[in-house]
Amino acid sequence: MADDGDGPWWTQVSRVGPVGAASAYGGAAVMCLCGPVMLGSAVLAGADLMVIGIVFTVVFFPLGLALWGATVVEREHNRRLDAVGVAATAEITELTDWDDGDDVGVTVGLRVSGPGFGTFETTWRRSHHGALRVGLRLTAVVDPYNGIFRVEV
Repeated sequence: MADDGDGPWWTQVSRVGPVGAASAYGGAAVMCLCGPVMLGSAVLAGADLMVIGIVFTVVFFPLGLALWGATVVEREHNRRLDAVGVAATAEITELTDWDDGDDVGVTVGLRVSGPGFGTFETTWRRSHHGALRVGLRLTAVVDPYNGIFRVEV
């Protein structure tokens, strides 16, 4: 767990179930394969897809690998939290609306506390939900050794 002098860095983990993982892996596979398939069809059929195939390969192959890798790490974190996570409480201390032009939601300030680790504060960006209010206590799971946590909603 990283420590910058002010305390450890805590990383929030989102729950990724089997359906979400299959969807992410499928999307990553499509991203990785679309360029090479275009290149192959351009070579075999003599089509004018060579430049597009090269561009798709150069752009989408690394993005697909990054999506695949992020999904693997997220699933590993979830398995770790399920195996050794400590039950905790996440209290909402602040709610702030945000809008970045593409997406809107709310930034939730959290104070996470429980046995086996020091209380810490963090923020969580998520979509609007009518039940969220300051003072609401949510269930959380924390792995104090690795500095990861998940808020159960």
